[in-house]
Amino acid sequence: MIRITSLKKYIPDCPENDINDWMKVAIIGTRGYPYVYGGFETFVKELGERLVKKDVEVHVYCQANLFKEKPAIVNGIKLHYIPTVETKSLNQIIHSFLSIIHATFSRCDIILVVNLAAGPMGWIPKITGKKTMINVDGLEWLRPKWKGLGAAYFRFAARLATKLYDLIITDADAMREVYLTEFKQDSIVIAYGAPPFKKANPFLLNRFNIIPDEYYLIVGRLIPDNNADLIIKAYLDSACEKKLVVVGDVPYRDKYAEDLKKLAGEKVHFIGYVRDSDELMALYQNCFCYIHGHKYGGTNPAMLKAMSNNCAILALNTSFNREMLTNGKFGLLFEENIGSIQENMKNLEKDELLTKQLRSKVSSGLTDKYNWDCVTAAYQKAMIELDNSKSKK
Repeated sequence: MIRITSLKKYIPDCPENDINDWMKVAIIGTRGYPYVYGGFETFVKELGERLVKKDVEVHVYCQANLFKEKPAIVNGIKLHYIPTVETKSLNQIIHSFLSIIHATFSRCDIILVVNLAAGPMGWIPKITGKKTMINVDGLEWLRPKWKGLGAAYFRFAARLATKLYDLIITDADAMREVYLTEFKQDSIVIAYGAPPFKKANPFLLNRFNIIPDEYYLIVGRLIPDNNADLIIKAYLDSACEKKLVVVGDVPYRDKYAEDLKKLAGEKVHFIGYVRDSDELMALYQNCFCYIHGHKYGGTNPAMLKAMSNNCAILALNTSFNREMLTNGKFGLLFEENIGSIQENMKNLEKDELLTKQLRSKVSSGLTDKYNWDCVTAAYQKAMIELDNSKSKK
């Protein structure tokens, strides 16, 4: 494993553009580019477009079935459309495997993988001497959707990733600690970036039949570890008169998601994916409170959007959420039970000053650690040092 000792903890000095005019980087493990709904797809957009402006040649591997039109280049990013199977359990594994094979025999210098499913595949690029880095994302082996064999595979994948890839990237200090404890492997911490604040028109809410400041907001995939079921049950069993709006879904047939949607009614609105960024920002900016139940991720994109859009935040008390909210300084924390959620909702509704205070200071928690330009500079420096280590051998 190559150690990158000169990389600062979060924000390195930005390298000069002419250092790496020659560098070619392949990004593997997302649905693709341009934007396809999801956190890592946003990551590809923000990182890839910035790297192109720094004269890095960026190649992104896309799931072919998701794109009707297949241009070779978009915004300077070179695109490769790789087939896969459309099933939840094998989709990413097969797509990542075929993509890594392609990239291994390409002209790329660095392969950046952003999906833990490809953890056992880190040996393949060594065939041609490619340098590799992997963002290991969240605790996939603990997610309820990967019970049994799936959970075992992702834990196995995480362990092999620490041995087969040249550089491990975690997106939170708390995730770095997990990998140190579980796999005795250090990593560099490069967080995820927050979007800049852009005032959204509240009239965009009319399409959803909701009124500003009269709804709680949940944003995320409808999967068990995001705890939407717990939050909805706590809400429905409370005396709250505000509505609850749930943004998100899953891209496959799923009993958990289907059972959850049966709770829809006059008070609970499921509005599915919101792909229009202006509409999504309007939903954040005008909610009474954003409720974040995500349990196993690191730095979460939905939480960053809530922070950048000045939401009052009520988040599950996990090490990752405490890190993002600075131990409750920039949002309230609840325990994983109905009573704790209800107590916090009650306190928010009876204390108007508390909600205003949370909204007024939350964006101050978005330090340079969560700035996309700084995130890009950190990735770029890591790539340069990896490639330099190859040339010295």
